[in-house]
Amino acid sequence: MKITRFQYKNKEYWGVLNKGSKINVLKGNPYSKICKTSQFLFLEDIKLLAPATPSKIVLVGLNYKKHAAELNMKASKEPIIFFKPTTTLVNPNEVIKYPKSSKRVDYEAELAVVIRKKAKDIKVKDVKKYILGYTCLNDVTARDIQHKDGQWSRAKSFDTFCPLGPFIETNIDSSNLRIKAYLNGKVKQDSSTKDFIFPVDKLISFISGVMTLLPGDVISTGTPSGVGPMKKNDIIEVEIEGIGRLINKIV
Repeated sequence: MKITRFQYKNKEYWGVLNKGSKINVLKGNPYSKICKTSQFLFLEDIKLLAPATPSKIVLVGLNYKKHAAELNMKASKEPIIFFKPTTTLVNPNEVIKYPKSSKRVDYEAELAVVIRKKAKDIKVKDVKKYILGYTCLNDVTARDIQHKDGQWSRAKSFDTFCPLGPFIETNIDSSNLRIKAYLNGKVKQDSSTKDFIFPVDKLISFISGVMTLLPGDVISTGTPSGVGPMKKNDIIEVEIEGIGRLINKIV
């Protein structure tokens, strides 16, 4: 099932994408229960929004074996986590703004998890009960600022630095998904989640041991090898098997 969040006639709704381009409008949000209405809309008549309403966005660094290897870094014994503020969120097909204070802005294609219900200190075997589904995320990073600061907060936190979408896929196996990034149509990242150092269930269990996760929170699982810079007017696409393509332009 593909869940959408969208705008129609200046109002926000949730929906489920049917086969083709029809969207079945939902009553309320999908976190507690998916309640379909009798209303249908066409995809071309609505504006897609980032398909989550997080209280926080938690990301994981260096979670692909080959990415750690290309950086000449050893795999961590525990997940490395950091945050993006919710003001970084940007919708599918909208623009990423290149900050004036940076001279190098990179793409990072990632698989993201959307949390379904409140989670604290959950066991690995119980994690699936807390997942609504999966979507695409671009962990946009001002790389020169990251290197200058020696930590990641400022480099990751500019407005529009977290494109998310286009849909939440609820029925998918996260252990072996093809993930790609295209820059102006050329493949720049091409990997699989089977290269994870920490699988999704271990990540979410670990993070829930640190902080309480709330419905709509987003957990992003790290980027594979092949990250690189973007220029103004570039088109960046994140494609994940079974989910779709997240497309944004740099301005």
